[in-house]
Formats: sequence, structure tokens, C-alpha cells
Amino acid sequence: MPLEIRRWSTLVEEKAVEAGQRSDVPLRKVAALAIVANPYVGRYEADLSQAVADSEAVGALLAKLAVEAMGGLPVESYGKGGVVGLGGEQEHANAMLTTTFAEPLRVAVGGALAWIPSFTKVAAPGGIIDVPLAHKDALYVRSHYDGVTMALPPDAPAPDEVALIVVLANRGRLNARVGGLKSGEISARDGLR
Repeated sequence: MPLEIRRWSTLVEEKAVEAGQRSDVPLRKVAALAIVANPYVGRYEADLSQAVADSEAVGALLAKLAVEAMGGLPVESYGKGGVVGLGGEQEHANAMLTTTFAEPLRVAVGGALAWIPSFTKVAAPGGIIDVPLAHKDALYVRSHYDGVTMALPPDAPAPDEVALIVVLANRGRLNARVGGLKSGEISARDGLR
């Protein structure tokens, strides 16, 4: 049975100046959020495979919303996160954020070689989460180590809900200058690390 999607939203942030330095290419970060019913609320379930399988539709919706919010800009980095309401376990969000959930995102951004960084937790409604970002094709691109801080709606997730989040960005941090692999130097081998 598909996960019940109760509501969704998107957040768009664009930044062009950091430390007084204006960038020719602003940094756009987007977050797409879905609040879903938690099918395991209030009980222990040893087998979470149904949530894994059912998460694909939520992943597809969030991928579509996030790519649309990018407004046609190329996607260079991505991440995912989840917040479980107080009636559930952190493992419920982890089950909903596996490769099954993530594959529609990889397709929507035109393919990707690197794993998708993620963070999950249990929290009361209105909590805050920092969702990590990393380059979509190689983990060792230091300029793209970043994140999106998101405040959840004041009434979500309810104890019987899970908030699932996808984040995207069009480039690395403004003024990034700590070395490492450059975005334009990535080879297929780098994405496997």
C-alpha cells in the first residue's frame, strides 16, 4: 500500500554575496518536503521492507518538486533527510530514504555517480533539521560540502507522521577555497569513492 502523502511544500533560497564578494553565479538551494503517514507508529515492526518499497512514489514526487524549484538551473549537489514524529522510531525514516526512494531523484537530475548524503532524527512538530549536501558525482568535491537548514511546519510531523526531504543546489559554496577535487575534474572513478 503506498505511503499516504498528507501534504508537501518547497523552499527556495538564492544567495549571490558572501563576505562582501559578489558571485557571477548565485547559489540556489532548494528543499522539497513531504509529510507522510507513518505506518509503524506506536509499535515495533521487525520488517520495514514495505516502507522501503512504498517510498518510491514519495521520492518521485519530491524529485519532481525539487527539480522544478531549481528553475532550469543545473543540479550539482543533492541530499536527503527525514524527521520522524514522536510516535515513531528514527529507523522508520531511514527505511523510507533508501535507494528505492532515491533512484527517482538520480533520474530527475540527469544521473549521478555518488551516494546521496542523508540525516534523520525523531523530533516534535516544528523542529529544525540540517540536511547535508554533497556533489552528485563525487564525494570528494569539498566546495560542495554544504547543507540546507529547514524549519518544519509548526504542526508537523505529528506523532503519527514522517517528514521526508530532498535538497538540491546548482553549485558549491560561494567563495569555496579549501582545495580538493574540482567539479570540472570528476571522472567516473571518483564517483565510486
